[in-house]
Amino acid sequence: MADVNQKLEKNVQGRYYVTSVCIGCNLCAEIAPENFVENLDEGLYFGHCYVSKQPADKQEEALCLEVMDICPACAIYNDGLKNSN
Repeated sequence: MADVNQKLEKNVQGRYYVTSVCIGCNLCAEIAPENFVENLDEGLYFGHCYVSKQPADKQEEALCLEVMDICPACAIYNDGLKNSN
């Protein structure tokens, strides 16, 4: 089982981040495309998503909170706090 505390290296620095338990469903990138993208590089984390930009306004913040809450793998965190799943 993946370590839920292992942040993916591609995450930009900041409050939100994706961990190695991401299953690559791409839901976060579909809902919050300004903040999450799918890693298309081949290698260890192929098919996983990561935070490409921290939220810059209230709308982006709301979308990041939404995807954190609905992530099926519980792989999205904010300041190290687990989501509500």
